[in-house]
Amino acid sequence: MKSFSLQAPAKLNLTLNVLGKRADGFHEIDTLMVKLPGLADVIEFTEADDFKFTCNAADVPDDESNLVVKAVRAYESAAGVPCHCSISLKKVVPHGAGLGGGSSDAATTLLGLNRLHDFKLGVDELHKIAANLGSDIPFFLISGAARCTGRGEIIQPVPSPPALRVLLLKPSFCVATPDAYKRWTTSAEIPGIHYGPQSLQGINLENALERPVFEKHRFLAELKEWLLERRETPAAMMSGSGSTVFAVLNDGVDADVLAAAARAELDPGMWHWAGMTESSP
Repeated sequence: MKSFSLQAPAKLNLTLNVLGKRADGFHEIDTLMVKLPGLADVIEFTEADDFKFTCNAADVPDDESNLVVKAVRAYESAAGVPCHCSISLKKVVPHGAGLGGGSSDAATTLLGLNRLHDFKLGVDELHKIAANLGSDIPFFLISGAARCTGRGEIIQPVPSPPALRVLLLKPSFCVATPDAYKRWTTSAEIPGIHYGPQSLQGINLENALERPVFEKHRFLAELKEWLLERRETPAAMMSGSGSTVFAVLNDGVDADVLAAAARAELDPGMWHWAGMTESSP
């Protein structure tokens, strides 16, 4: 009986430019994404008589609406095989955080199912399934960093930027990605908030979704500015559509101390994680 587990890593958008709305209702984007190998959900696959899906997080649905289950159904349809396996998802990456947790879970599910079925589908077929399931999902089928264009499904692998030591901070609320894009055209900047590119190690950190998200969720704008004012952080930005804001840390900074200060001054219930972005081999 085959049984194995795979990690589904989170991601950060180091750049995210929105180029305009497409005829299909999505938005044309250009984004540089990197993975966070130290922050990952864990998915266990075990051969079984029937399909079963479980998740350790009470606030994550375990029915057909879950992206893992959607990935299973899409794989079954494309491969022409029933997926007789038990899939157990251990959530570590918070949802609604702009970290790609659900997308990574779906992509990792496709990879795991393909392994269970002796690699029945090729890379191109997996990419097609992933792109139909969600714009971010194809990125998680590859290793390393990538420039993603189209609605996010066109993947161009690139050398990973120099590894960055980052602190992630997320308040208790989530941000709905469709709402962020819906508000992109009509939203306005908040005076006094830094939206422009931040040059760091050859990368221009910039996120066009900060404008619509900050206008609705002003706490995230305040969090970013609080981080930018700290001597420990040369740069700070929202990831994806939020609600996570990440800060790049200077050498020698104690991330836990900085996170504790953020909780004390801004939000006592804030989640945090600190670690390194993925680097090239």
